[in-house]
Amino acid sequence: MTLKSSKILGGIGAILILIGGLPYISQLGIIEFIGAILVLVALYGFARVYKESGIFDNALYGIIAGIVGVVLAVVIGIAVVLPNITDFLMKVFPSWNGDWQTLSSLSGMIPNTSNIGLGDIIPFIVAAILVFATLWVFAIIATFFVRRSLKQLAARTNVALFSTAGTLLLIGAVLVIVGLGILLMWIAVLILAIAFFRIRTEEKAS
Repeated sequence: MTLKSSKILGGIGAILILIGGLPYISQLGIIEFIGAILVLVALYGFARVYKESGIFDNALYGIIAGIVGVVLAVVIGIAVVLPNITDFLMKVFPSWNGDWQTLSSLSGMIPNTSNIGLGDIIPFIVAAILVFATLWVFAIIATFFVRRSLKQLAARTNVALFSTAGTLLLIGAVLVIVGLGILLMWIAVLILAIAFFRIRTEEKAS
C-alpha cells in the first residue's frame, strides 16, 4: 500500500464511521464496522510506509479489546438474565406453563404486571448495570490503544490532528457514563477524517 492509498482509505473509513453514527442512518452498526475496517487497513498501510509497527499494532489491540468487551458483556448478560427469565415470564403470563417450546403463544396472552415486585426486576437491573460497566471499561481500554496508535501516526505524518482525535476518543469513552462522551467521540471521528486528508502524500517516509 502507498501513502496515498492509505490516506484515502483512512479518510473514507472515518467518514463512514461518522455517517454511521448519525441517527436513523446506522443499520445495526454495519456502516461503522465497514468504516472501522477501512481505517484499520489504512493504519496497516501507514505502519508499512513509515516502518512504525505500533501504528497498526496498537489499533489492532484496541479493536481486539473492543470485541472482547462486547463478547464478555453478552456472556455476563446471558448468565444473569437466563436463570431468572422463566420465572419472570411466568409471573407476567400466569397461564403460561413455562415450556419454551410454546413461547410463541405468549403473543396472544394478556400480560399481568400487578404481581411483579422490585425483587423480580432486580436481576435484570443488575444485568444491565454489569453489561454497561463491562462495555464502558473495555471502551476505555480500546480507545487507550487507539490513542497510542494515532499519536504515533501524528508524529510520523506531522499532522497533529491525529493526536487530538485520539485524545478526544479516550476522553469521550471515559465520559460516556455521563452522556457527553458520545458527542466527543463523534467529534473525534470528524477530526480523524480531516486529519487523514491533511496528510501530504509527497512526503517520503523516513
